[in-house]
Amino acid sequence: MSISDAILDILRDLISIPSHYPPGDTKAICAYTADRLAAAGYRTDTVSNTAPVDNVIARMGSGSPSIVFNAHVDTVAVSDRTLWDSDPFAASVRDGKLYGLGAGNCKASMAVQIWLAEEIARRGGPKAGEVVFTFVGDEERLGPDGLAYLRQTGLVTPDVLICGAQTGLQIITKERGVMWVELTTTGTSAHAGEPQHGDNAIDRMVRLVGALDRNLRPMLNARTDGLLQSTMSVGIIAGGTNTNAVPSHCRLEIDRRLLPSETVDGAVEEIAAAVAGAGEPEGSWGVKLLTGTKGFSSSDDAPAIAAFRGSIEKITGAPVREVVAVGASDARHFVDDGIVLLSFGPGDAHDGHKENESVPVAEFEPAALIQLSVIEELLGLKN
Repeated sequence: MSISDAILDILRDLISIPSHYPPGDTKAICAYTADRLAAAGYRTDTVSNTAPVDNVIARMGSGSPSIVFNAHVDTVAVSDRTLWDSDPFAASVRDGKLYGLGAGNCKASMAVQIWLAEEIARRGGPKAGEVVFTFVGDEERLGPDGLAYLRQTGLVTPDVLICGAQTGLQIITKERGVMWVELTTTGTSAHAGEPQHGDNAIDRMVRLVGALDRNLRPMLNARTDGLLQSTMSVGIIAGGTNTNAVPSHCRLEIDRRLLPSETVDGAVEEIAAAVAGAGEPEGSWGVKLLTGTKGFSSSDDAPAIAAFRGSIEKITGAPVREVVAVGASDARHFVDDGIVLLSFGPGDAHDGHKENESVPVAEFEPAALIQLSVIEELLGLKN
């Protein structure tokens, strides 16, 4: 069986096991993965901070350096089944692509890493250091119960962390941070027939959003780091109870993507300063950080980065090119640890999180061989 066919078979299995968020139940898919890697000879543990989010850790070798591979096993949910051309939980291959829920984000990278783990075992394991494979949940929620939990508890302490992602067989060594901020406004209720007797919280929110656009957005538009762009997007807004009543409360959630040089605290302060410019009464609005981690930028001089660049050029026959991460990977949890962080995998990020999600089958084998070559260079293999 070819490498591509072997990975395709693994990916078919993975897509057939629902692991979507909500509810984020990863027990079944983690059991599948743990069983395979234990059979290959890995020391495996399945750990959970909050049910039903399971995480798998599989180790081979010991000592330093510790090369940790990671893929998240959870996916987004199916929003509208009628928009899918095939069953989202049954992998379908057509026109050179494999379709299914999570095909690209992130089950293709997961399938490649499972093949890689089994191939490393077939070759006797690493000569030096250890190789660790982590398969985690809670990524789609940006939650604390996946790779963040493994770091917090010291269950993994990488020297190099390689996160599976849709990078088109390129490496991402710089990634934006992400934070979600809640903006709230309050007012006074009144009958909609006499709105002058109330204080409309939605109207106040509109003025605050206007202040954000005037005072903050131009600054963010001017901030870049190579191809990375600092951004702000309003994702949720809710307010009021009845159409015939002046609303007394309104809330809004903002998504901010941060350049590696930006900090979460600084970005929150910028939002607060921008909305303060609207001149609304003190106490009638509030800014609250919901979650946030800063971005990372790994040095091009790191041996792991050089190994990846060399392997990509050797196996693809093309020069390395810069790729921008659309989302934020779990590598963000390790940005303060002084380690090498990067993302790599098959597929295009624009093909994830949508109906008829797909990944090119032709990228399976090179994705596997590139990472195998990196392990051979950094750790060596016994056979």
